[in-house]
Amino acid sequence: MPDLTASLLPELLSFRHLDLDLGPGAVHPNYTGRSLLNLPASLDRWLGLEPGPHAPLDLPGLNSLASGAQQVVVCLVDALPFARFNAWLHDPGAALQPYLPDALLAPLTSVVPSTTSAALTTVWTGRSPAEHGVLGYELLLREYGMVVNMITLAPAAFEAQRGLLERAGVRAPSLLPVSTLGTRLARGGVEPHAFIGNALRGSGLSRMHYADTELHGFGSPADLWQSVRQLVERPPQGRRFVWAYYSGVDALAHIYGPGSELVRVEFDFFLRALSDLFLQPLSHGPSRDVLLLVLSDHGQVATTPQPHFHLGQHPGLSRRLHLRPTGEARLPYLHLRPDQAEAAEEYIERTWPGAFTIVDSAHALGSGLFGPGKPCDQAAGRLGDRILISRGSNYLWWADKPDALLGRHGSLTEEEMIVPFLALRL
Repeated sequence: MPDLTASLLPELLSFRHLDLDLGPGAVHPNYTGRSLLNLPASLDRWLGLEPGPHAPLDLPGLNSLASGAQQVVVCLVDALPFARFNAWLHDPGAALQPYLPDALLAPLTSVVPSTTSAALTTVWTGRSPAEHGVLGYELLLREYGMVVNMITLAPAAFEAQRGLLERAGVRAPSLLPVSTLGTRLARGGVEPHAFIGNALRGSGLSRMHYADTELHGFGSPADLWQSVRQLVERPPQGRRFVWAYYSGVDALAHIYGPGSELVRVEFDFFLRALSDLFLQPLSHGPSRDVLLLVLSDHGQVATTPQPHFHLGQHPGLSRRLHLRPTGEARLPYLHLRPDQAEAAEEYIERTWPGAFTIVDSAHALGSGLFGPGKPCDQAAGRLGDRILISRGSNYLWWADKPDALLGRHGSLTEEEMIVPFLALRL
């Protein structure tokens, strides 16, 4: 197997591109060819489309492996750090071991923030978070005068009631200032499909992404891979793109922690279904000329609830804010009252020494932390005035719900930022 880990991982961990102090141990996103931002340009190339504005993936041997594929299947497993993926992939008896000699394995960086809404939108637009504006889980949308959950497209205070913005007349695709992959593929004569778990199939984020894409639901890994195989076995009219998004690992890692044995069992179960119901039948049947990619959007770090980081216990900080923080618990955006920046920074550094790196939001955006390209008009307002980059397992909590998560993401640690990329030609 062309395993690029030994050469690329040290390079990614030492990469410095930004004019920013992101704190000790922070991983800088490598938007120049080794991040999720670069995947869409490669997909354009392999599927015969005009390339997008950003560089394609720079991975030795990848283009040769992908050249001429008639069908590209991209499977994204949510919240899977590279280190765990790599270790589990090589366990004795692991389901994919028979295929590894012919596969390409590499680490990539996620985007900033290292969270699903930002990363998936990058893959489905080919644009950086700065350009597409989906900069976190909860964002202040000034144009609508509210803080919105970007997964459910509901006001953050009513996040369980998904789609409230759409019921008020806001069309989900209109929230993106850039075009999406499905539309570009369909116009280019490529057949686009997306497989999404039934519980997420109608989410606001899905409706933002999957215009002009044939959407399929599934209930389990077995259902997913049986359905994907049946689609791939059907000869395409031209080229075909198949997207498969699996959230089971992420859901369990949030609840039980990313190092939980249950998370590992879930991933093993997923890989077994991939092998038994997709790879083995295709390997023994007629050649379908398929490129399979397995990757992740971000990782997770293990955390424990820490009441000391609950904003409600810190009125000295709250009174310096226009509103509660937005973004991610591990990458909060602070919207400050006038002339309160110095006082807020002093409070944070005194109360939580070493827990956060404080960055000026405008400087972070201008320096390219959220990616290259011209930031969309809404980006600056959504980032507020200051960004807190969490170090270690720290976070800031402001939600009116129990703080019980044992796994979180959004910041710039290696566990959150370094993600796997596996390519296999069938």
